Amino acid sequence: MAQHIDDYALIGDHQTAALISRHGSIDWLCLPRFDSPACFAALLGDRDNGHWRLAPKGAGACTRRGYRDDSLVLESVWETETGTVKVIDFMPQRDRAPDVVRIVEGVSGSVEMLGVLRLRFDYGRVVPWVRRTDGHRIAIAGPDSVWLRSEPEVRTYGEDFSTRSEFTVSAGDQVAFVLTWHPSHEPRPRLVDPYHSLRASLEDWQGWAARCRYEGPYRDAVIRSLITLKALTYAPSGGIVAAPTTSLPERLGGVRNWDYRYCWLRDSTLTLNALLRAGYHDEAVAWRDWLLRAIAGDPAELQIMYGLGGERRVHEQELTWLEGYERSTPVRVGNDAVDQRQLDIYGEVLDTLHLARASGLPAEPHAWKIQTALMDFLESAWRDPDEGLWEVRGPRRHFVHSKVMAWVAADRAVRAMEADPRLGGDTDRWRAMRDAVHREVCEKGYDPERSAFTQSYGSAELDAATLLIPRVGFLPATDPRVLGTIDAIRRELSEDGLIRRYTTDGGVDGLPGSEGAFLACSFWLADALQLAGRHKDAQALFERLLALRNDVGLLAEEYDPATGRQLGNFPQAFSHIGLVGTALTLAERPRAD
Repeated sequence: MAQHIDDYALIGDHQTAALISRHGSIDWLCLPRFDSPACFAALLGDRDNGHWRLAPKGAGACTRRGYRDDSLVLESVWETETGTVKVIDFMPQRDRAPDVVRIVEGVSGSVEMLGVLRLRFDYGRVVPWVRRTDGHRIAIAGPDSVWLRSEPEVRTYGEDFSTRSEFTVSAGDQVAFVLTWHPSHEPRPRLVDPYHSLRASLEDWQGWAARCRYEGPYRDAVIRSLITLKALTYAPSGGIVAAPTTSLPERLGGVRNWDYRYCWLRDSTLTLNALLRAGYHDEAVAWRDWLLRAIAGDPAELQIMYGLGGERRVHEQELTWLEGYERSTPVRVGNDAVDQRQLDIYGEVLDTLHLARASGLPAEPHAWKIQTALMDFLESAWRDPDEGLWEVRGPRRHFVHSKVMAWVAADRAVRAMEADPRLGGDTDRWRAMRDAVHREVCEKGYDPERSAFTQSYGSAELDAATLLIPRVGFLPATDPRVLGTIDAIRRELSEDGLIRRYTTDGGVDGLPGSEGAFLACSFWLADALQLAGRHKDAQALFERLLALRNDVGLLAEEYDPATGRQLGNFPQAFSHIGLVGTALTLAERPRAD
């Protein structure tokens, strides 16, 4: 049933999102939130797990599609033997209830359309009871209720546990379908005007995109990635999910299938930096405020990820009734990596809050107290092993990147005190910690024979995360040790010019099988090359990465050069953050060659 991962487009309303295939089928949608159970789960199973297809009868993939201007309004066009038709898909910014609007427009000739709506609540497991009332089809099961109506009304009928509609559109005709979710114990939600909602959605998105301050090269790609990041933002809290999907595999048929519908602290600095540099001050404030709320509490209990509102419990379980994307099992919801010790997040949090302060974001009265508490904990904890940023499920190690980020935490604390001694803190102690971390990493994390920083102390493995060393200021990009690391990673972790996170055959992550090239790591390499003065190499790699986007400008987590397919959860915030960051770096940094 499912198409290639990169055959999907995204629509959303800043609280959840849907994936729509080239065939006009919504194969993934969680309601009412990103992390709610899916009511369309064909992406991870088959059509009986829920989908909604709206397309010309008997047709296959659309002829062409794209987003209208700078928006998240998707237009798919089919050119058939009898005429041409367009389907416009979007989710209006909600008042209370989430809506999916699908408008069919006749362009030329006459086209017979077929709609098949197969609702399955609880990730494709529960078949609802469907009835007709007041011009609606209503599907109810337990806490969930979905209402479907059309304007003008078209005949619907039940067949094979689905709701179907057949109608014909000629040039100039319009038929709109509105699907609305609400709790089953509440009365019918307020009706939305689909055509007014379309105009409002276009105005909202285009007005938001117009606020982008970036006017340099690759602006269209930057805008599309920023729109994608905005679409992955949970508006009520300001949190940004890593992706709107779960369990899309990092290798087809493999077990590296994780739930990414949560907010990772690791993304915080890069996200805030991208938003601020592009001119999105309000979004940066909302993200910073979400971060402060989420991390409040005992520093020893800091988690690597949280729920959309800062929830701490995201217990992992397997959905055994779903066969997985291209039979990649298990299908998981929740993520047990939440309980891991990953010391790098302390550096990311301190770096984020330092950036917020340096950028002039409004001060939060308790932010510095939180930072000093984190530093008090990290002063002793940084010497411990951890699972590292890649969330390995093998033994804890002394990961070099984790230590580097501990240095970042101390460095940002020292710099904050140097800029404003009134904040209050033990600058001498933090400076001593910073020096100790730096010295240890250079002694134990660097292999002079290979002229490269390694993945962990005493390891021969490389890790693409060490490409961030110049970006965070640990060493300059022109330092011979950094240049050697760049060259070693290009030799040993490259797959057709793209970068893998690390070698999976070393057993470090405790999982069988391999994975594709990690797109964020490839953007990090482009950044490192640019900072090192290798502009031509950096630009060539960046343009190669741009070419990997699908036809509507979206990137997944990984890419398989052997098959030419995107892999992993989709679209991936980390990849799009990397795209924005590298475009800005290429535009701002001096060009040595």
